[in-house]
Amino acid sequence: MEARWILLFRDSISSARIERAADFLPFANYRIFLHLLFLLCAEFCLLNISKADQTAPLRSEPYVWRNVAIVAGGFMPGIEFSPAARGLAYIRADIGGAYRWDAQRKIWEPLIDWAGIGQWNDFGIESLAVDPSDANRVYVAAGTYTNASSGNSSMLRSSDQGRSWRATAMPFKMGGNEDGRSMGERLTVDPHDGRVLFFGSRHNGLWTSADRGESWSEVKSFPLHGSQDHVGIGFVVFDARSGAAGSPTPTIYAGVAEGQVPVYRSRDGGKTWSALSGEPTGLMPQHAVISSDGMMYVSYTNAPGPNGVTDGAVYRFNTADNSWTNITPLKQTGKDDSKFGYSGLAVDARHPQTVMVATMDHWVPSDDIFRSLDGGKTWKSVRDHSAFDISLSPYLKWGNAAPKLGWWLGSVEIDPFDSNHVLYVTGATVYGCDDISEMDANRTVHWSVAAHGIEETAAIDLLNPPVGPHLISALGDVCGFRHDDFTTSPPDGMMSNPIFYTTTGIDESVADPYLIVRTGYSATAHGAYSTDIGATWKPFAAEPKSAEAGSIAMSADGATLVWAADHAVASYSNDTGAHWSACRGLGEHVSVISDPGASNRFYAMDQQGGTFYISTNRGVDFMAEATGLPRPVSRVRVSQINGEIFFPGEYGGMLISKDHGASFAKMPDVEQGNAIGFGAPPPGKTDPAIFLAGIVSGVSGVFRSDDGGSSWIKINDDAHQYGWPHSISGDSRIYGRVYLGTNGRGILYADPAGK
Repeated sequence: MEARWILLFRDSISSARIERAADFLPFANYRIFLHLLFLLCAEFCLLNISKADQTAPLRSEPYVWRNVAIVAGGFMPGIEFSPAARGLAYIRADIGGAYRWDAQRKIWEPLIDWAGIGQWNDFGIESLAVDPSDANRVYVAAGTYTNASSGNSSMLRSSDQGRSWRATAMPFKMGGNEDGRSMGERLTVDPHDGRVLFFGSRHNGLWTSADRGESWSEVKSFPLHGSQDHVGIGFVVFDARSGAAGSPTPTIYAGVAEGQVPVYRSRDGGKTWSALSGEPTGLMPQHAVISSDGMMYVSYTNAPGPNGVTDGAVYRFNTADNSWTNITPLKQTGKDDSKFGYSGLAVDARHPQTVMVATMDHWVPSDDIFRSLDGGKTWKSVRDHSAFDISLSPYLKWGNAAPKLGWWLGSVEIDPFDSNHVLYVTGATVYGCDDISEMDANRTVHWSVAAHGIEETAAIDLLNPPVGPHLISALGDVCGFRHDDFTTSPPDGMMSNPIFYTTTGIDESVADPYLIVRTGYSATAHGAYSTDIGATWKPFAAEPKSAEAGSIAMSADGATLVWAADHAVASYSNDTGAHWSACRGLGEHVSVISDPGASNRFYAMDQQGGTFYISTNRGVDFMAEATGLPRPVSRVRVSQINGEIFFPGEYGGMLISKDHGASFAKMPDVEQGNAIGFGAPPPGKTDPAIFLAGIVSGVSGVFRSDDGGSSWIKINDDAHQYGWPHSISGDSRIYGRVYLGTNGRGILYADPAGK
């Protein structure tokens, strides 16, 4: 089903935007549409969870879970330093939860891994707030989408720095992975009275809590109660210079993304609101920061971002005399390749006239961060004074000779305890430096990847070769990797020649384990093969007309390929992609699967649901074999040992066929099958171990079966849920090991405890 959602995404972006973004990550918004795959069956899964009969307890086995290191790989829209404790910081992801910085271990610790299938929506973080006067308290506004298929959002509150959480269900939806997600912060804590919080919603106006986030009510006096642009209120900012400790702060600002009034102010703790006079109109405020000398700095765009921004500005507002000053660092030239806005914004807490602001969508030549020491009167380019160390994430070169400063610079933050320490986000990682003041003297600033511990990729598929590396991945946004060592990001970077923006299909030969093929999106080739287990790649010599991405299957002997590409009828090749012929009996919008036990057999599934096809002559002809099937939620798998076909259906649990797809039956006890895969057989057996992510006997989790699916053992625990898994595989050489591909928490691998 991946190909269908990627197709929808591709059609939503203009070819001009693709060309301008090519040096960075043209399809970075892909994860939004991959995640829609999960929304289609979310309500069904939640119904299963609520109705499940858990009277028959499952066996369980303790496992040790670890991330396969890629290091970041996705968009982290917001960073928050705690002003209450040195070395304490938090970061939020659009689909991968939230993290806390562990200053002693120098690593980001994940905080939302406890959220499982029933709480998958909590992995998209709309906003994050720290209590400025209490280092232990942190709050998260959790909700990934505002569409009809997603559930309502949650306000999460912690009094132990995110080690444990309590939740309040909110009566509306949030959009942690929607446009405008790098605005903020929408959620904020009163610096003088930690009981008071405000939250700016997308569609439901301004909300407040007077009991540390336990209960919430709408601020009826706020002028905006709905939204036409799906962004609503982008930030809420307290003016800490007003009021006194122990009482609610009287002066509050709120930025909205629509209408003729971008910023409102309250002088009575949110009881009444009025527009700021003289402010710029026609632009959307992205961020606002108030310095200790009474200046409020505001960054603007003409679109919510992080894509589609073609104009913007930076202004300084004097809170004492209500005057506005345009301090935009770099003005538009009027040329198409220099249209951009401004987003990430920071003010030095120790030096109130030191300001940093980042461009947004300045694709040519590239985005930049500007720094001023005089309140925005003069600026210097950070890009012109920077050197980068990407040894932690070598893939950040993106096939170029050297890394760039990045794109989607939605958050820039200066450490309140150390003016030299700065962090900023990109669409793929987090960078940090400890010597930002060097550029003030025209010396080089040294940036390095500051994302150790963050894993925020969407795993589409996983391969576990029987020789060589234990894992090869197909990923959204960052192509995919060959992992020889799980503890480090691969030194050669992502798979290349070509680098796919998103890898949509991957398969291997059973007879020749060195031979692998893959398909995906790129500006050049859309399919490639490797004869050395993914170490090097060659593009197919030819492609079906108009083909790109889609799924691909390779016969067991490696002699035949079948490619169900987007915008093309499924085609087969008998010469490793040098020539292609249309498969008879198939149209568009199908996915294809090979039979690892029979080189002549291929299968295909209508991605809309309904029909399962079989070919017994190497993909030349396909015939409908079974009908009336549900929509598949992940890749159909075929067992190499006995040829059984496992079908993860949207509304039917896990289906299994023992007659090459002529008929399917529901697997006992499996109420929802999100993904299924195979691993090395148990000692003394020949049939593979089966691994399942889904719901079994009313329990959601990750499971192993050593008897062909007759019984299941739960192998994860409450602390290791990882939202909605999308792919899973066992290890063909190590019994018991499992690889779990998530939608936002990267790839996990786990072994039985003590092994």
